Amino acid sequence: MTARAGGRWTLRCDGGSRGNPGPGALGYVLTDPAGREVEARGEYLGVCTNNVAEYRSLIAGLGAAARHAAQPLVVQMDSELVVRQMLGEYKVKNAGLKPLHAEARAAMGRLGEVRFASVPREDNGHADALVNEALDRALLGGSESPR
Repeated sequence: MTARAGGRWTLRCDGGSRGNPGPGALGYVLTDPAGREVEARGEYLGVCTNNVAEYRSLIAGLGAAARHAAQPLVVQMDSELVVRQMLGEYKVKNAGLKPLHAEARAAMGRLGEVRFASVPREDNGHADALVNEALDRALLGGSESPR
């Protein structure tokens, strides 16, 4: 499945932890150029920081984009830190984030054109909801299977 002329795929990613560090989860939503949801997932990560969860959501989402040959792709995240690090505007100084940044760059390299955009938290509601659903399932003893 490839983009029709002029169309872009959209990947919305979010990660979060309840406490920092604390129980964390990722969420992503991939939509095709027509705006149809192609894949969405929330996954519990265990104890991690918010920034680790954000990077894990990006890596998982880029994997989904590669499986669907989603190009060109716009990645939308409400983590300004991750977006600016991926754009090369901020250096990755945290030793724990360096391997995740490298993994995300490698995943991005397997795709064609990838653009990043920082979006307000309220514009990333579906991915955020997937994060919270995964956390609730894990912390409240429900099923941990991804959506």
